[in-house]
Parts: sequence; structure tokens; C-alpha cells
Amino acid sequence: MVPDKGQQLGFPEAFAAMGVRPSLLRALGELQFNTPTDIQSLLIPRALAGVDLLGQARTGTGKTAAFAIPILQKCGTDGATQALVLVPTRELAIQVEAEFQRLERYTPIRSVPVYGGQKIAAQMKFLRHGPQVVVGTPGRVIDLLERRIINLNNVRFVVLDEVDRMLDIGFRDDIRRILSRVKGMNRGGGLGDRGERSEESGQVESGVVRTGPQTIFVSATIGEEIERLARSYMHEPVEKLVVPGADEKPTVAEVEQYYFSVQPWDKHRLLKMLLERENPDLAIVFCKTKHGAQKLAKRLFADGIECREIHGNLAQNKRDRVMKSFRVGKFDVLVATDLASRGLDVAGISHIINFDIPEDSEVYVHRVGRTARMGAAGKAYTFVTREQGEELTKVEELINMIIPQAMVEGFEARPTPSDWAEGGPGRGAEGPAGPAKVSRFEQPYGQVVQGGTVGGGLVTLPARPRTLGSKIPISRRHKRRR
Repeated sequence: MVPDKGQQLGFPEAFAAMGVRPSLLRALGELQFNTPTDIQSLLIPRALAGVDLLGQARTGTGKTAAFAIPILQKCGTDGATQALVLVPTRELAIQVEAEFQRLERYTPIRSVPVYGGQKIAAQMKFLRHGPQVVVGTPGRVIDLLERRIINLNNVRFVVLDEVDRMLDIGFRDDIRRILSRVKGMNRGGGLGDRGERSEESGQVESGVVRTGPQTIFVSATIGEEIERLARSYMHEPVEKLVVPGADEKPTVAEVEQYYFSVQPWDKHRLLKMLLERENPDLAIVFCKTKHGAQKLAKRLFADGIECREIHGNLAQNKRDRVMKSFRVGKFDVLVATDLASRGLDVAGISHIINFDIPEDSEVYVHRVGRTARMGAAGKAYTFVTREQGEELTKVEELINMIIPQAMVEGFEARPTPSDWAEGGPGRGAEGPAGPAKVSRFEQPYGQVVQGGTVGGGLVTLPARPRTLGSKIPISRRHKRRR
């Protein structure tokens, strides 16, 4: 508990009751973080007690603050790089470090982001000041280690944000390479001393004996294999904290989820009609490939829909400009690859549209998690071709619900274009339509059905009331804000 004087200053009492110190409470109060989320209530007290933790909670529920608050409280001013936070994307590195900055403003602790796409000299300049917290992507962290700009001898805390992605096959070798440089860290795969105390390195924190850094690994989805790999880097006892319902239905309840049965050559036309009918405040349209995102953004822009694209082929400074403009509402629609599916926290995203359904059902969870954050409402629509029924079923099994089918009034399916087989303008990665794999796709798309059921029925999306704002073309709507 904080002193009564601190409580009189308007400090959040719920956080104070967990043992959070006044300097952090002051920042939390100014940010109006008065009530901890479920994951914060579970994770913060145990992290402050020094336990190695696996945390699982739905996207948009405050996982970053859940591990940032204990780190900022337990770091000292007597050494650089006491906490290493590894994330899978540059955008997430920027976002996580921004959260640290908001919380650390009244503490002596400082954080720095390090990621590719920007000049390493600028990041080296900040690192020379000895920040206690380094938030970075694996590639840039390895680069800085090889240049001997940072060392990990003082690391007391290791965080893997989006741990399922970090320990996936694409990042696994990089993570092993980095963590092998952390003193006292288990090396993965059962390597390293586990639970043995040495007189020189043993630490006692709130009754927990430590021989290495405290580890906190978090994500919205943690499967059995990822959990096994994660535990190989951790010291027992390891506690797995799961927010109730997160492992049963990992998408938040506030998201309305629907799918459209559509042929590949009709997807662009359906998307254009859907955007016009829904008139979203902010929307992200997810594509499977960089080329697909580029092509779709160009076509939408030609249709008069003001949008931008973000994907791995863009230079980092352009990616930063695109995200900054999207956050302040200079355009409505962001066309993105899965670069934006994890950790992207933009207030006011009202719609997620999966132009291409992901092959990995867990990616769907992270995409949909970009809307309905921190209790807000949101909608998610997924375009499914007739041969993609199996992918849709996998998603439904993961999120433990049947996604109902939706329709847009006035949309009529077209027959296969004559130039489709020859790779005409409408050709997509899916190729020509094949036989349906799920019976619900037999419903004629043009049929208008009023209402619908959550149990897999058909939901018609009527035209929205034409408000004053919606009468302004999307391409002109935000020019007055620039």
C-alpha cells in the first residue's frame, strides 16, 4: 500500500493495493488507468514477487503495462540494460517503448527502442546514456551485440512479448542466440542449470531464490509446444497465468465477427461496397502478401477511397509516417500485411477486414485483436472463397464459436470472368473456384435474408443511415484535419 498522502493525490488505489510505488501511481493516475485489467491484476503482484511467468490474455487487454509496471518498479539506477524486452516487429517495438515512456515519466528509469530500418548510429547514441530498459527486435539486438554496443551481463528481466511468434520457427534461432548471452539464463531445450543456487549469483526476491533473470513471456495464444519451449528458458517454479476465458475464446466478446462467401474475382468489388456501406471510422484490411497489399491499396485509391499501405517492403521512415497519419485520422483505411497484426494499438479502429483469410488460425486472433481494444466495440469481416472452408473451420475451432455468414444488400455474384484462367485483372492467389468444402457456402449469395443467428445463419448488412459525414466522399473526408 502507498502512504495516505499518495492516495490523497488521486493515486489509483487498486494499483496501490498491489504494491505499486507512488512514482508509477502518479503516472497511472494521469493516464487515467484507475482500474487494472484482468491480466494486470493477475500478473503484476506475481511479477513483483519475482516469479517467472507465462501470461495469456486476449489482445487489447493491457498486457504491456502488466509487465512494464513491475520492471520499472524493480529496476535500479546502478547499471545499463537491466531489462530486455524482445518483440517480433518494429511497430510493436515502437509501441511497447512508448508505453514504457508514459509510465516511467516520474521515475529515474529510462527505456530505448532498437529496431531495424533506422540508422543504427542514432540508436547507439541513445544507448551510450545507459538506459535500464531496452526494447528491441531480434535482428537489431543481435547487430548491437556483435558491435559490442550493448552487453547483457546486467540483465535482471527478460520479456518475450507475443511469445508464440518469438518462439516460432522463424525467430527461434535468433532468440536462442540472444538469450545465450544473458548471464544465468537457461539456454533452451533443457540446457542451463535449473533451480540450482550458487553462492555468487543467487538472489532472494520476496522468498523466491533466483539464479538468473526473471522471465515474463506473454501472448494472446500459447499452445502446448510454445509453452514447452518457453519453459525451457525459464527457472522453476514457473506460473502460467491465464485470464478466465482467454484459452477458450481468445477473441474479445465485444467484436462482432462475420464472414462473406465470395469468389476471388468478386473480392475487390465486395470490399468497396462493404467500406461504403459500413463507413468505418478506421479500418484495417489485411492481405496475405506484400504484392497483394500494394495492388489492393492502389485499386482502392483509384476508386476514391483514401487509404495507405503498410508492409515489409516500405522503408521504415515511410512506415512511421503512415502509422502516424493513421493514428490521427488523416485517412480511413489501412491496407496491411500481418506486419500490423500483432501489437498495433491504435485507438478507434472500428473494423477489421480479412481480405485474405490467414492460413494460421492464430493469426486471425491477432488480426481481430486490433479492434475492440480496452472494452470498445468493433467488427471483423472475413472473405472466404469456396475452397477455403477448412481455414474458416480452423478459426472457429480456435475461437470456440460459429462465425455467421453476412451479406451486403445489392451485391450480386458474377460468373467467372473470361480472362480469369489467363491471369486477367481479377486473378488472385486463390485461383479459379473449386468445389465447396462446407455446406453453408451453398447459400446463394444474392438472396436477401433479414436478420440472422449467431449459430451460423445469414446476416444481411443493410445500408447505413446516410449521415452528414458519410455524404462526404471518403477521399475528401479528412482533408480538413490535415
